Amino acid sequence: MGEKQQTTTPNSPSRRGFLAASGAAVATASLASRAMAVAPHTFGDDTIKVGLVGCGGRGKSAVQQIINTPGPIKVVALADAFEYRIKEAINSSNAAARDKLGSDGGNVQDIVDVPAERQFVGLDAYKGLLETDCDLVVLATPPGFRPVQLEAAVNAGKHVFTEKPLAVDAPGVRRVLAAGETAKKNNTAVAVGLQRRHEPKYIETIDRLRDGAIGDIILTRVYWNGSPLWNRSRYELGQLLGRRPNELEYQVNNWYYFNWLCGDHIVEQHIHNIDVSNWLFGSLPEYAYGMGGREVRTGKQFGQIFDHHMVEFTMPGGATMLSACRQQAGCVTNVSEHAHGTAGSADISGGRIFKPNGQIAWKFEGRNPQGHQQEQTDLIANLRKGVIQNETEYGATSTMAAILGRMVTYSGKQIRWDDAIASEMSLAGDLNSWDASAPVTPDDEGRYPVPVPGKTQVV
Repeated sequence: MGEKQQTTTPNSPSRRGFLAASGAAVATASLASRAMAVAPHTFGDDTIKVGLVGCGGRGKSAVQQIINTPGPIKVVALADAFEYRIKEAINSSNAAARDKLGSDGGNVQDIVDVPAERQFVGLDAYKGLLETDCDLVVLATPPGFRPVQLEAAVNAGKHVFTEKPLAVDAPGVRRVLAAGETAKKNNTAVAVGLQRRHEPKYIETIDRLRDGAIGDIILTRVYWNGSPLWNRSRYELGQLLGRRPNELEYQVNNWYYFNWLCGDHIVEQHIHNIDVSNWLFGSLPEYAYGMGGREVRTGKQFGQIFDHHMVEFTMPGGATMLSACRQQAGCVTNVSEHAHGTAGSADISGGRIFKPNGQIAWKFEGRNPQGHQQEQTDLIANLRKGVIQNETEYGATSTMAAILGRMVTYSGKQIRWDDAIASEMSLAGDLNSWDASAPVTPDDEGRYPVPVPGKTQVV
């Protein structure tokens, strides 16, 4: 795969040390038990000022959802690698502001006020945004940039909502863990976009399973088998820029297909399902092995990533998490999580628990708000009360579990958690300029290095 060697932060934690550092948050079964602190400042009815780093689809939606929360919100700063996305984010934020104001009218600028001097463009745009007086920073850039940007935001004393995953490699995970500890010392919030943890259906189902509703958990099955996602061409970006993009610009704009930016879809997308299993077990895998490859998505426009993975994670005590993800058109779609125990089974994503004979023993029938909105509603409500949530530990844990899954499918080897988290292989350094060289480059035919099981080194 051509993974790049880089000096990283010391103190690579073992699985035991990782658990000790993150035990309370990893083992949480409900929002009430999440590690929290009380802030010296309570926002109450004060305006919470928001800055967005990464103005693509997920970033725009997160800001719209923050605007939708009760109480005064003001979007005051925007940053993105590309200028055209900032204009799109202003338009979408204005639309959300108009919806919030409703028929009573009002001044949209009271909710969205981002003059030119608070619009920042470039790979280092986040630095300018962090110098503004925003209270809450939304990080929604490609995951490869997450560790350095989270670290910078925490060091600047900002509250943070960061999208998942939190890194694309083990050095990045260790950097994120250190940033989470700094946030605790600063008494600033770090919320992570694993929204299932905020959905009542998931919370109540997991609570019941952890209380023994199906006995001892012996197996979980987690899936994200869906269709291919977007693909962006050099031509399309050139039309937006008014010139031919360089290699780094192309890769950042088409970030989903490059491992230093995305981590592969097992990390970027399937992390949601892996996280549900980690949440239920309250523990981390001891080791894993699996397989994957590029069966239908083989063109050079698809960069480096696989289009399918299947991984068997072995948990403490011998329980198993069976993980499968696929991005192939025309195939069965299945995005779900399931558990099997000594006294029954559960469709976690469906909020249903079954007796051993297959009859329904319990079904969630409460109100279940949309997860992306609920995670922002919870964050803003907590900030207004002065309650500081820190979700870094389980965000990092599930990120690392997904990275372990990628490691075993890319290498074809069985790999232990302790070896994976201690890995010094870094997919990218800190890139702050378009003049920098891309971490991976195409060959003379325009093809990028693709992992080969049995040959690729990942640890």
